Formats: sequence, C-alpha cells, structure tokens
Amino acid sequence: MPVDNPDIFVDFRRELHRFPEISCQEFGTQERIAAFVSRFTPVNLTKVGNTGLLLQYGEEQNGPVTLIRADIDALPIREVNDFSYKSQYEGVSHKCGHDGHTAILARLASHLADKSIQKGRVYLLFQPAEENGKGAEAVLNDPNFAGIRPDRVYALHNLPGYQQGVIVCKPGDFTPAVKSLIVTFKGKVSHSAEPEKGINPAYLMAYFTLTSKELENIDPNSDDFALLTPIYATLGEKSYGISAGYGEVHLTLRTRNNERMEALTNQLLTTLSNLCEGTGITIETAYTEAFFANQNHPDAFEQVKNSALKLGYAFIEKQEPFKWGEDFGLFTQKYKGAMFGIGAGENTPALHNDDYDFNDNLIEPAARLFLAIIESHHS
Repeated sequence: MPVDNPDIFVDFRRELHRFPEISCQEFGTQERIAAFVSRFTPVNLTKVGNTGLLLQYGEEQNGPVTLIRADIDALPIREVNDFSYKSQYEGVSHKCGHDGHTAILARLASHLADKSIQKGRVYLLFQPAEENGKGAEAVLNDPNFAGIRPDRVYALHNLPGYQQGVIVCKPGDFTPAVKSLIVTFKGKVSHSAEPEKGINPAYLMAYFTLTSKELENIDPNSDDFALLTPIYATLGEKSYGISAGYGEVHLTLRTRNNERMEALTNQLLTTLSNLCEGTGITIETAYTEAFFANQNHPDAFEQVKNSALKLGYAFIEKQEPFKWGEDFGLFTQKYKGAMFGIGAGENTPALHNDDYDFNDNLIEPAARLFLAIIESHHS
C-alpha cells in the first residue's frame, strides 16, 4: 500500500486503539509507532521520556527549530463500544483521542518525508504520560532532548462538541493550571461507645470540604477563576465498634494561571491550619498530577490562526480557557508556542466517556495544518 494513501493512517490509528496502554506503560505503543513511522525516513528516531519517541527532520543547525507534539497514552476506562477495533485490554481504552493525535503526527511525518526541510530542524514528539502529568517533565529532563531548544512548540487536542474540522485557539491562557491536593487527617481511635476518649477527624474533614467550596469562583471568564472538585475521601474502617482516627480528603484544583494556583493553594493550607488548631489532629499534605497552565504566545497563536485561514479552515478565537488540564503547559512555560483544538463533531461523546471514539476524518486536515505552520516558520 503506498505511503501517500490516507487510509493507512486510519488503519494505524485503529491498531493503536485496539492495544491501548496507560501512562508510563506505553512500551508496546512505542514499538508500534517506531515500526510505522520509520518508513518516513526521519534523520533521527530516538527514544525519549522512557516510553516516548522523537523524530527529526532537517539537519541545518542554523535556522528555526520547531517541535510538534502528540500524546500517546490511554486511560483506565472500560470501553463499551463494540466496533471491530475495540480495545483488547480490559479496563483500558483510548477515551481522549491520543490514538488519533498519534496518527496525525504520523501523517505529518509522511508529509515531511516528501518535503525536505531546508532551514533549521523540525522535531515530532510522540509524548507519553500526558494523562498523569508526568510525560512532559520526563521528556524535558531526558538527556536526549537537552540539546534541542525549540523556538516554537505546537500541539493540538480534538474537541467533541465543536463542528468537525473547526480550529479553536486563543492567545494567552488556553488550558488551566491543575493539580490534586491530598490531605491526611490523623487523630486517635477509640471505642465507638466512648468517642470522647479518641479524636475522630470526621467533622474536621467535613468542615474542610465545605470551607473549600467557599473559595471557588466558577466564572470561567474571571481571572480569579477557581474550581475545587472533591475527588475521593476515606475515613476509618468498616468496624462499627471503633471511632475513626484516620481519614483522607482529595481535591482537584483548577485555576486560569499558575499565579492564581499558588494563591489558592496558600489559601487552602491556611484554612486547613486554622481549622486544625487546638483539635489534636495532625495533618499532612501532598500533591499529585500537577499540570501547568498552557500559555499560548501571541506570535504562535497568529501562526496557528493565519495557517488555518490560509487553508480555508473555519476558525474560532475562544474567549475563555478550557477547564481541562494539559501537560503541554510545561512546554509553553519554557518555549514560545501554542496549543489549539480541532472540532470532532457537535454530537459526539465527550472526552473521557466510555463510549467516546476519535473521529478519523480529522487526521488529514490536522496534519496539513501542522505542515502549514511549519512551512510558515521555516520559509
């Protein structure tokens, strides 16, 4: 089958869909990608971030350096779809479209194989572990990435609920800062008939959860936007003669930018300290799955917009950021760049839903948009 046949990229996407792997476990995915894209003759094909891959096109050391990134990991969600390429792994499936993002980047590689890069270099990054926020950091800390120093970085995400093929972007905040706070409460167990002889953290946990709600500002247009979502809580044991002495509350925090996240975190910790004072309960805090806000540089935004319009694509300049986190934000903290969205269809299941599937009609137009961005930057 010829390389320029778009059907092979749909087949590749569906192969990835059949064999999904969660964050930090994408070893088979890495092998499948490497085997598929090697035919597109990159200058270098390098493992990066443990389970990711980096392709290089162009060898000129002087000139622009562009990085295009796609994420490759799946989610721990059981698939309910029953099509021929459904997930073969119980409890794991591609419910965010990273299989499609990977296919888009593979299609872009095929275009770059046909168009030699005369000025500078282009890198295509198949990044692992986006869903848990560890992949971007792993890539940036990898010695194989250290010497690249791109002056432009780009990525996309498919967007259910938007017209198929429409490009959605905005300058500045595109996706929020996100992190999860884990609070442990340590009191003292006692007989449930004599709770006064112990220290039960149940009421303090409840007060903290209710008080955290008061710190919210759910207006997405506000610079002070803050969303605090209770995720998990546990208390004691299922032993009805024991008054609990231990509990946990997990919250996910979202703000428009990193500065607001720091302020919100400080507010929460102060609230927690005040509530615990004099109770005899000790607390410990930890953070997990942290995502930096994705900041679109105005010049990179203009490149996305102008390239989309040049191709005749519909374009929406979004007024407020999306509310989901994206670890590409770590790249835009270090380098000028932009993330944009491409509409997946107005009546399609939402991201992270068990009946979601990527729209294969997006592979070709998205790859061509990336190609147009590269050409505008390397002309």
